[in-house]
Amino acid sequence: MTDQPEKRPTLRSLAEITGLGISTVSQALRDSPEIALETRKRVHLAAQQAGYRPNRAGVRLRTGKTHVITLVLNPQESGSGFFSNMIYGISDALAGTAYHLVVTPYSLSDPMAPIRYIVETNSADGVIISRITPDDPRVRYMSDNNMPFATHGRTDMGVEHCYFDYDNEAYAIEAVRLLAEQRRKRVVLFAPPPNLNYYRHTLQGFETGLRRYGLVGTIVSSINSDATAEEHRHAAFELTRHAEIPDGIICTSTSLAFAVSTGLKDGGLEMGRDYDLVAKPATDLSRLLLPKLIAINEDFRQAGFELAKMLIRRLDGAATADLQKIVGP
Repeated sequence: MTDQPEKRPTLRSLAEITGLGISTVSQALRDSPEIALETRKRVHLAAQQAGYRPNRAGVRLRTGKTHVITLVLNPQESGSGFFSNMIYGISDALAGTAYHLVVTPYSLSDPMAPIRYIVETNSADGVIISRITPDDPRVRYMSDNNMPFATHGRTDMGVEHCYFDYDNEAYAIEAVRLLAEQRRKRVVLFAPPPNLNYYRHTLQGFETGLRRYGLVGTIVSSINSDATAEEHRHAAFELTRHAEIPDGIICTSTSLAFAVSTGLKDGGLEMGRDYDLVAKPATDLSRLLLPKLIAINEDFRQAGFELAKMLIRRLDGAATADLQKIVGP
């Protein structure tokens, strides 16, 4: 005799367990204020113990909601733990809510493709994006199509939107200050892609820091942080062939710092002796492999958590102007 598969709990079975009507159970699971708090708690507990999961297709038909938050990321953003920590942070924020996370990868050649698909198919209630440009077409498209969204970074396009951003201007100023503290004089910045908005913030901070602390600085113009590790290693090696070798380096990621420090080592330079290098974020791996690195923290997990919380509040009707945050180093 074969075992019969265990039946999936339904609203009807929850009603039988709790002794309540199906309509009451349904409203309690939706946390309807028309149902007493103690009753809602009793129904939620019964649902948890029974392993009840709502039929999402049915929920969507009844409410128009998918209870999906989509994170749109490029797989190249895995450096320095960005990709994984962003996912962990969002998952932390969604725990205990009706929402679940879907990660949608995309190619840098067409960042609009996944956004169009999500909006046109109504496959998510809200979207989180990164790699923000000053006039980001994804932001304009989602705003025009009333798709709730939050961005990791700010725009300059005059469209009010939810965002969580790291103060890269303050980071660059602090990086220059730390190099000046080590008595370094000639500083080189390995910069972000110039089309992204945080490039401008980083450059402003770099120039401010140089003026404030009396250092001489240049930007590596041949590549940006989207280049490969080998390209960064080669660019750093070339710096050791200059007449005036830089003694201070600023990178915008620790994954970039690994490649740059390798190139400088190939050229005969030793970190902490011939130069100092500042990068973010501070990670256990960077501390282990580059003990002389001057690391500044940037918490990607916090960023994911804050973005998800903002987006849920936006979906609940909170004003966009109240859902914007910048954190410093």
